Amino acid sequence: MKHPSLILALAAALASSPAFPAADKIVVTVTQSLDAARPGEVVTVPWRDVVQRMPGARPEKLVVRDASGTSLPYQFTNFHPDNREGLYDDVLFQHDFGPGEKSAAFTIERTPSPAAPFPARVFARYVPERYDDFAWENDRIAHRIYGQALDSPAAGGSRLMSSGIDVWAKRVSYPIVDRWYIRGHNNYHKDNGEGFDFYSVGTGRGCGGSGIWDGKSLHTSANWNSWRVLANGPIRAIFELTYAPWDAGNGVTVSEVKRFTVDAGRNLDRMESTFTFSGPEELTAAFGLGKHPKAKMSFTAEPHGAWASEWELYPEPEASGLGTGIVLPAGADAGLAEDSLNHLALVKVRSGRPATYYVGAGWVHGGDFSGEADWQAYLAAFSARVAAPISVSVD
Repeated sequence: MKHPSLILALAAALASSPAFPAADKIVVTVTQSLDAARPGEVVTVPWRDVVQRMPGARPEKLVVRDASGTSLPYQFTNFHPDNREGLYDDVLFQHDFGPGEKSAAFTIERTPSPAAPFPARVFARYVPERYDDFAWENDRIAHRIYGQALDSPAAGGSRLMSSGIDVWAKRVSYPIVDRWYIRGHNNYHKDNGEGFDFYSVGTGRGCGGSGIWDGKSLHTSANWNSWRVLANGPIRAIFELTYAPWDAGNGVTVSEVKRFTVDAGRNLDRMESTFTFSGPEELTAAFGLGKHPKAKMSFTAEPHGAWASEWELYPEPEASGLGTGIVLPAGADAGLAEDSLNHLALVKVRSGRPATYYVGAGWVHGGDFSGEADWQAYLAAFSARVAAPISVSVD
């Protein structure tokens, strides 16, 4: 005869136990189809997949390890920071695929104590002390884009209306944005050994600024209207800039929200431009690379429209070669145009639907490119990676 108290105790234990025991670690497998190397590949693991397998997991009490057991820098994202419960989105870490490497395995494990912050390799911030600049960087290159105060009487002789994107050329991999602003405007136009700002935007598109092409001319917005930072390192920064409505020609008014995703180890940032308009079913968006009469420049476009490149040789011996480029995803229905200030990549867009593209720059003194051939090879390899994304599975 079974003992009633034993049966009750067993039933209570089963009722209080989870259907599957909580794991202390999960395995993440990443695969890819290319034979070429893929340095700095960002692995994205949805947070829901983590907590399904490790109930009660906390983002700060994790360690990510590669197959050798080495701990890797990671970050988690939360695009809903005002939610009191914490609606985390993803866990991110990076892997350098070597030539011919098709698969790599990692573990995400619980730790009893919070993990210390990892050194930041990306950074983005609003810069009110310099007429509302917004600046960002990674360990390769830096950029800025102009805000409302620069187009106001307060800016004096510096006043400028432009939504073009500036380039700050870096010799070093550590963050420089804050210390260059402290140096002052005139001083970061001189190379102190970290690099300097020799790139001129003016009213052109600079390195990847956008606009609307009406078939004959380019219509562009004023300086950005508002900003929002969604993630800020250590390996990925995400932010948004909004642009107030502007006249896009032919009686059409357009506004834009531009989302930037900046990853460590890459010279190109991912952009998502969402244009809002009424009337026509679609418009032609233009993403530009600025022309600079003072530089000796060559422009090259991949025959099928996958990427476009400028290579500029500047007269200053310390500046020398700078490449800027645009990469478009497969099926972007791209075309080319130019005006007096820019070379333009053209893409058809619909209202409210984001157009994705990648823009960036590389400098010879940054240590990654010896000349134009290297820069174009980088754009071609990056385009191949965009066309063949990695695959991530969680067990």
